[in-house]
Parts: sequence; structure tokens; C-alpha cells
Amino acid sequence: MISSLIEAINYNIILDYPLIMEEVGEKKVTLRTGYTTGTCAAAATKAALLALVNGIKDKVTVTLPKGGLAEISVHRCNIINSNTAEASVIKDAGDDPDVTHGAEIISNVTLTDHASIIEIDGGKGVGRVTKPGLGLEIGKAAINPVPMSMIRNSVREVLSDQLNERGVKVIISVTNGEEIAKKTDNPRLGIIGGISILGTTGIVIPYSTASFAASIRQAIDVAYAMNDDTIVLTTGGRSEDFIRVLISLPEHCYIQMGDFAAYSIRQAAIKGMKRVIIAGFIGKLSKIAMGIKQTHVKGSNVDMEFLAAIAGEVNADSKIIEEIRSANTARHVSEIVMKHALEGYFDLLCRYAYNNMKSYAEKDIELIVVMFDFDGKVIGSFPKLKGNKI
Repeated sequence: MISSLIEAINYNIILDYPLIMEEVGEKKVTLRTGYTTGTCAAAATKAALLALVNGIKDKVTVTLPKGGLAEISVHRCNIINSNTAEASVIKDAGDDPDVTHGAEIISNVTLTDHASIIEIDGGKGVGRVTKPGLGLEIGKAAINPVPMSMIRNSVREVLSDQLNERGVKVIISVTNGEEIAKKTDNPRLGIIGGISILGTTGIVIPYSTASFAASIRQAIDVAYAMNDDTIVLTTGGRSEDFIRVLISLPEHCYIQMGDFAAYSIRQAAIKGMKRVIIAGFIGKLSKIAMGIKQTHVKGSNVDMEFLAAIAGEVNADSKIIEEIRSANTARHVSEIVMKHALEGYFDLLCRYAYNNMKSYAEKDIELIVVMFDFDGKVIGSFPKLKGNKI
């Protein structure tokens, strides 16, 4: 079961953790999890600081966002002077087909006289944000909030007794990051000059269609075997955390469907589920609303023409429609909608998602679609929720 499996991963030290058995012909191959660029950046930072404080280490232990630990090998470490050191980690994405697998993530740390201040920035090979809609400030390094927090935590773990008197400046860079970024969506999204430092759990789950689909099916099988007829399908861990505030169900009823929307609802129908709640953010729900059955970023993009047409349906003026049409990301669209207070926009998007998901279910299922903003607030639903409770 995906949600339980991910929780197990998050609460253990993981090294070559077997995620699931992927069937390849008549053979079964164990897929390994890996580590995000955020985990690698935090590990490199910790290694560099430890070199200044306690000497060079071959391995460091990093605290993952949900409290687990990861032991990471240090690729190289140099003490530059009494206040500055640099260390690097080679990213291991496990068996995920990740273009950043094998990339060298580097952290250069300098002790400063600015007490309690931890400065973090991107260097060569880390992209800069040039467009809105990414949840990051324009002009800043493309280091997402969770990796930023992990880096800060690594600093605090090493310098807990010294931060009242000292500060730290951290520069994260990536060898050949600009070249690697050309194989990603970064240039299209306006992230220029390198890759992004990403990750919400610190762990990379192997992207395997067969294994992920099998996990979803098994999760629904568990709910069925436990005589439960209501399940929650979420697009990931954050949406699962948010939906748990709205509805309390047994643990096994929360299933992370990831990108497999159509497959998940069909499996729910096959098993006779009576009620399915679908929860996510504007990006994935927009793709579901468009009728895309498998929403992985490599296989589909959010259609801004579609999102602009939705604005027309809620009587937005031509300037707003054009602004949405020219938006950078689905998140950028949500920011435009909120800025102009387009009433009913998100609810209508959820209705389209509802209609498509309904069409995938051959049997009668009570379906609810819920859309969150990135702080966990319900911004849209269909049927309309009353008092944000299900």
C-alpha cells in the first residue's frame, strides 16, 4: 500500500530500500528508492560544517522532513580555511529514471560573524527563478522550501551550541547543472542556469508504471478486505496530509494515486467502493479535468488554453483570460484567479475533474473532488462542500 509504504520509508534509515518487485517478463526486479537533490544538498552542507568542527567524515546522517534518518556517503570534502569548507554528495536516485541521478551536489559553507543568521543561496549549476507561478521569489535560487528547511536543519544540528555567536553562509552548486537542466522543464518554466533543488519527503520513489499501479491496486484490495467502502485518492503526500483534516478514516483508506487517476478510479469501481474522495492541487486536477488519464509531467502538460476557457465560463473579462492564457504554470494560474477573485473558477475546474473521473468508473460511485491551495486551504470542490467538512 503506497501511503503506508511511504510512511515506512520516511521513518527508517534507508539505504538500498527495496520499494516493490517490478515484473519484467518472468523475472521480478527489486526497485531501489533514492534521495532527492534536497537531501543531497543538506548532506553536503552537514559534511562541510562537520569538517570545520570535528574533521572530515566519510558519511553523514541527515534528518528527513518527517523525522526519519538517511545515511549519505560524502563524495569529497575540502577545508579551505578556518572558516570555510566545501563538500559534495553524488545523487543516487535509486532506480528512478531521474536526469539528476549521478549529479554532484556541492555545498560551500562559511562561518560568519552574523549571529544566528543562516544564509542560503544557489551557485553555479543551480537555476534562478525568472517567472512567477513556482512558489519561489523571482530572482532567487531555485531551492524549494522543504530542501531549504533541511539545509537549515543540518546547520542547526552541527552548530547548535555556536549559532548564538556565529552565523553561516551556504552556497549550493551542481556540477554541470546547466547542462542537466536542459533535459528538464526548467527552461520552459523560467528557471535559468541550472537545476532545481527539490524534494518534499527527501526520498525518491522509483517511477515505475507497473509497480506503482500494482501498489494502488493492492491498497484498494486492502480497503476492500477490511470491509471499508470509502477511500481517499490523493496526488501525493501533501494533499493526503491536508485531506486528513477534513475526513477521518482508517489508515488504509488513504491511498496516494500519484499520476494514475483513471486507473485508480476504475480499480475502486471494480472493488465496489461506494464513495471516493479525490484530493489534490491545481496542476494535477487540471490535467484530470482535461481528461488526461495518466498525469505524469513527462506525458502531459497543463493546457493554458483550457484553463483560460474555464475563466471565460465564470465571466472573467478578456484581460484576465489573456493573463491566464499567458501564465507560466498551473500554480501561476491559481495566483491570477485569486488576485482577481474569480468566483466559482476552482469549483468549476473540480466539476470538470469530477465528470471525467465519473466517466472512468463503470459502476455508481459517490465521488467528491477537493482542490487545495499550497497552504492546505480548500479553494474548490465538487459537489460543493459545506463548512469544509466531508
